[in-house]
Amino acid sequence: MKLSKALAGIAGALALTAGTAFADDLRWKMPVAFATNLPGLGSPAAWVADNLTTASSGSIQVRVYEPGKLVPPFDILQSVSDGKVSAGYTWIGYDQGKVPAVPLFAAVPFGMKPWAYIGWYYYGGGHELLQEVYANKGFKVHAQLCGIIGPETAGWYANKIESLDDYKGMKIRFAGLGGKVLEKLGASVTMMPGGELYQALEKGTIDATEFSMPAIDQILGFDQVVKYNLFPGWHQQFTAQYMLINQDEWNKASKAQKALVEASCTAATTRGLAEGEYKNGAVLAGFQDKGVHADQIPREVLEKLKAVTEQVLEEEAGKDADFKRVYESQQAFMETYKVWDERAYLPADL
Repeated sequence: MKLSKALAGIAGALALTAGTAFADDLRWKMPVAFATNLPGLGSPAAWVADNLTTASSGSIQVRVYEPGKLVPPFDILQSVSDGKVSAGYTWIGYDQGKVPAVPLFAAVPFGMKPWAYIGWYYYGGGHELLQEVYANKGFKVHAQLCGIIGPETAGWYANKIESLDDYKGMKIRFAGLGGKVLEKLGASVTMMPGGELYQALEKGTIDATEFSMPAIDQILGFDQVVKYNLFPGWHQQFTAQYMLINQDEWNKASKAQKALVEASCTAATTRGLAEGEYKNGAVLAGFQDKGVHADQIPREVLEKLKAVTEQVLEEEAGKDADFKRVYESQQAFMETYKVWDERAYLPADL
């Protein structure tokens, strides 16, 4: 009898807390940069929207709009900042022209493994630095890490890549800082959304492309057009997605609502990584049956790419104070992390 009364009291207290914590309902429209059927890349956005509604008992409702249905994928940051939409889900590296430091939070050539990146982001001040980076460039957004996947492939090509000279004059879709590396090697780098890449390859608008990991590239059908798939994904060892929320909307949220957003996005980050790691091996193995050549970049070529990457990163740090500050923070973390990384993990061939 005492136990039942105690449980009833707790239930009543929780109900009272929920009523006050979620006094003002939030109704957010959220355009996304990636189709929600893309594992680990787009799927976390749909999961977060559903989870927020369930966990908040309807106090937070997020309506997801597939790419281009409400806002063009490359316009999400500006639309959120201007208050045209309450939130957006994207790979923030697309905005490097407006906010030079954001690629460091999205994907860094020869950068951290996914779990190392989230270690730095959550515990090394990364989250706070990202808010400052946006504010310093005049954008009114709250950014929440809300998805991460492991390495991409180094691209899909019509012909075998035998040396870095093969990139000279190549028309290639390549994102972020990795694109700047290929530009130094003489490539003509362009950016376009994932949904346009199959047709661009088919029509010869581009000679080659990178987009994501095998489980996603298969859905987009690149293997139907070109047959050389290059590894490892030196340009994106991690790929991080974010939920961007208009700052005024974020300020209106209660502490409980903010906590649910943060918890849901943290869970989505874990789930997105898990989904990619679960699916990629089987997909990659299946490419062999489709006549795809999965080629490895020789170590000596990787070393040359790394040297060019270091040059690009130093140049970018010299142009933008925020880039320099974030880059130095990540480098300082990696100096200590690599001691753990090199000693603790088994070699891949064991």
